[in-house]
Amino acid sequence: MPRYSARIAMIATAALVLAATPIRSQAPTPVQVYGAWHCGNDYCTWSAPRTLTDFDAKNRWLVNRGDGHPSVNLVVLSFVHPLRLLNKTTDAQTLNGIPRGMTHEVIDYFTSRGVRVMLSIGGITYVTAWNQALAANATQLGLNAAQAAADLGVGIEIDYEENRNPNLDGLQQFITAYRSLLPYDASGSVPAARLTIDLAAGDRWLIGITERATRLWLNPNNPVLDYANAMVTARQPRSAADAQANWQEHVDGKPQYAPPIPPLAPAKFTGAFWLVGSKPIAECTNFASSLQKSTGPYVQTVAPHASIAGATRGMLGYMFWAAECQGTRAVCTTPPNGCQGGVGAGATAYAIPIPMPPLRQQ
Repeated sequence: MPRYSARIAMIATAALVLAATPIRSQAPTPVQVYGAWHCGNDYCTWSAPRTLTDFDAKNRWLVNRGDGHPSVNLVVLSFVHPLRLLNKTTDAQTLNGIPRGMTHEVIDYFTSRGVRVMLSIGGITYVTAWNQALAANATQLGLNAAQAAADLGVGIEIDYEENRNPNLDGLQQFITAYRSLLPYDASGSVPAARLTIDLAAGDRWLIGITERATRLWLNPNNPVLDYANAMVTARQPRSAADAQANWQEHVDGKPQYAPPIPPLAPAKFTGAFWLVGSKPIAECTNFASSLQKSTGPYVQTVAPHASIAGATRGMLGYMFWAAECQGTRAVCTTPPNGCQGGVGAGATAYAIPIPMPPLRQQ
């Protein structure tokens, strides 16, 4: 009996020691991608060239967070019209298939300061145009996109938001054609080789595209696309938990779907937040109360699914929708609504590397 009592005492003592010992959290993985989609001054059409004086006055916050350093390390000019790109259209708004506002001067404005630039093809407005272009000649569309990327020194983002019946074979042809000219580059040293795709915030929308992209194009062991962006939801999430629940769907996959969506490695996607609505919100103005701050521990430490061998903890980072003027129902991020206090402060808090380093591959 005394021996039994001694054992109980030892167990109790050990329990107290364990309770008093802090549990060490996983070391955070540095944020690598911290970028903004950019809609220009005409609601994402980029239909006219800009003077650099005007462009700088409206966008200085992106390249100067207040200490001379950029607020972001990536800007994605949005959007290129897919069918005009296929046809290399030249008209009042487009030059050889590229919106006239997406000029070398605008691109150099960012790249000369170490900020990577990409062009986004599509968007929700151009879903029909994507379908038409893929049906007409998906291979040529991919070749034209690669040539434009090489000419401008930019990467390309696929924003094909066809939810019900996406042309997945056509999209495969587009990607294959693009990669035939610009092979996958893990080093990130060739700007035009950067090819990404936009997915929904979680796995319950754009299901067909998500399944194909996760299974074939974003496989860390045989990558075809560099990474995916989990796009913004219809409205800003109310809490960090809401945002994280969406992103966790990508991490876990959807085994119950037919075909099932496999898990996505955290190193192969970013999460996204709105910058402004009818007025500027915390993501733009106040990092301390923003979702990019409260979700930081999750984004930097989320564990990969056990089925992905060798995958590392933590998502790639954040994207923000959207710089300058995204729509008629939202304010612009132009003065006095610059986003130094939100995104800029976040760049400092997360020690965002500029220029963007080679990305984690697992």
